[in-house]
Amino acid sequence: MSTPRDWAELLRVSALFSVPGDVLAGAAASGARPGARTALATGASLCLYEAGMALNDWADRDEDAVERPHRPLPSGRIAPARALTAAAGLTVAGVGLALAAGRPAALAATALAGTVWAYDLRLKHTPAGPAAMAAARGLDLLLGAVASAGPRADVGSPARAARRALVPAAVLGAHTYVLTTVSRNETRGGSTGAPLAALGATAALGTLTGSGRCADERPRAYARAALTGAYVATAAVPYLHAALNPSPPLTQKAVSGGIRAMIPLQAALTARSGALTSAALLAGLVPVARRLARKVSPT
Repeated sequence: MSTPRDWAELLRVSALFSVPGDVLAGAAASGARPGARTALATGASLCLYEAGMALNDWADRDEDAVERPHRPLPSGRIAPARALTAAAGLTVAGVGLALAAGRPAALAATALAGTVWAYDLRLKHTPAGPAAMAAARGLDLLLGAVASAGPRADVGSPARAARRALVPAAVLGAHTYVLTTVSRNETRGGSTGAPLAALGATAALGTLTGSGRCADERPRAYARAALTGAYVATAAVPYLHAALNPSPPLTQKAVSGGIRAMIPLQAALTARSGALTSAALLAGLVPVARRLARKVSPT
């Protein structure tokens, strides 16, 4: 019989802390205050992320039987049919929550769900795989923007909110692209180029996020700089180690570091849009995610 720990491992619960920041960064970029629609979008985002985790292991169960026999499906701790059912149920729940936040949010969630299923079932092992994952993260941020804006006249239409969120969505998508490229070698190692490219991209994204005019006064500029520094440090150090020694353990640590680095990146993007309270809340998730990652691997 499956245990809660088996499901926690299948669903990568330690990586869940990298999800709410997508929605909050989108809400900040839209100019809207987080509210009930933002909460619904966060629930939708979490459901769709977990659907992707379950579907990923279902699709990779034969490959994992060779490379990761300890995983819940190849080890027999969770039946493949149950994982697929969970993926379908979580997808329906995610789109349903988004629909409760409004039609634009439902459209964004549907596009996100389609991207997740396409990646896991078809695109993961193709050259389009990293781009699909990058698109999924960008859509997740746009979901937060259009859901939070809703019909409110003070922040404009959902379409305008989406336009405002394009730059942070592109930044988060770029980070996801290079992280996914590194993750393709996490069970075999041997790639120096991918972590080196990720290292350079991290420096470029950190410069982009930390530069430019802040939406408010000096305290927010300081917060943005500190959070950007935390992002670069969290991602760059394990990328550098993997580039110097591209062994499977160090490559896996680089992937874990890249996942954790999403949180300070989201917080920095949120601060860049002027939402300092949301940025502080996201920053508070960093130590929690680090502690949980020691118990349940995020990869």
